[in-house]
Amino acid sequence: MRRTHGAAAPVAALLAAVAAVAVTAGCSSSGGGDEERRTELRRDYCLRLGEWRAARSAEGAGTPSSPAFEKIEPAAQGAFLAARRLQDESAGAGRALSEDTWSVIRIGDAEAETRVLRYCEDAGFETLV
Repeated sequence: MRRTHGAAAPVAALLAAVAAVAVTAGCSSSGGGDEERRTELRRDYCLRLGEWRAARSAEGAGTPSSPAFEKIEPAAQGAFLAARRLQDESAGAGRALSEDTWSVIRIGDAEAETRVLRYCEDAGFETLV
């Protein structure tokens, strides 16, 4: 380590400490902003999941030629994209949120649906799903 003199030493030490914290915190420059961003991503995910659930349950959604049926796939894509932005989030039981979202939408996994709904509840967005 390079030796500095006078007032520069404390400044250099402080800069080194800040750099170390930034690296361990995912290179964050604004701690509160990152959490706000994560909260917004979680809100968006729960909103998109809720839109898919509403499209899936809409009257006529089971009839392939109906307008309601045609809304299911775009809503599913919205939920998938929102889940991808939260790729490091867990839905519980050792499963990634994106993995459980796929299982819910593509194969109708009821246990995965319980986990993603609990995820939204824990995030404070249960009213959006």
